[in-house]
Amino acid sequence: MKVIDFHVHTGTWEMNTPGCQEFMLATQPEAKEHHRRIEDPLWYRDYLVEQGLTHAVILAEHTPATSTYCPSEWVAEYCKDIEMFTPFASLNPFFDNEPVNKLEYYVKELGMRGLKLLPSCCFYYPNDPIMYPIYKKAEELEIPVVFHTGSSLIPGTRMKYADPMHLDDLAVDFPDLTIVMAHAGRGFWYEQAYFLSRIHKNIYMDVTGLPPQKLLDYFPELEKNAEKVLFGTDWPAAPKEINKIIQGICELPLKEVTIENILYNNAARILFG
Repeated sequence: MKVIDFHVHTGTWEMNTPGCQEFMLATQPEAKEHHRRIEDPLWYRDYLVEQGLTHAVILAEHTPATSTYCPSEWVAEYCKDIEMFTPFASLNPFFDNEPVNKLEYYVKELGMRGLKLLPSCCFYYPNDPIMYPIYKKAEELEIPVVFHTGSSLIPGTRMKYADPMHLDDLAVDFPDLTIVMAHAGRGFWYEQAYFLSRIHKNIYMDVTGLPPQKLLDYFPELEKNAEKVLFGTDWPAAPKEINKIIQGICELPLKEVTIENILYNNAARILFG
């Protein structure tokens, strides 16, 4: 079975803040060792293939105040010669000068094919007008935008900014922008995330960080949303190996086509058209 992981991280251990390092070690004791290994993109590629992945979205992250500074340029170079990697850029409206121009540069010059934003780590609401020029440019460039939604245990984050309801404005104001709710509103807002992805044609939810065996508890009618759900792991911070997470999805009492959609088809439609 083909599998796309829509939510994978890279970078050196030193790119993470002390608080982020502490969080990762608490959830994945081998996180530091994994980071040492994934500095080599060829090792990472071979590992992900061994774990059962066909393709992986590699996320940059620009949240130096709270979490991680893994620059977009670093990720673009990291993915350059690895066919199974798709690099996503990251922007921070309080650190990046001319973020709209930067986004265009990342996409047109560096070949990045998406954008990851973490409002709860950067302290802005997703529907703040300061962000609208960035969304307009992303819509023009026809790239998806992934938003961290829901809880975070990394010290310093402010979860009020991660309420998926703020994305309702974006779905209306940018109808051609593909919006992905990372973690599907984890913890507080499963219902809101599910509902938003049902009513808006341009909103998806990824189930990164959610235990597969709990998915039908969080989303009892997941089957009805089969074309709007994406698989992700958050590796290397994930508490389990990727193949175990895939196996957990495959063992859910869902139709085969639903599992195929979650693991591959929906992400392929976003990434490859």
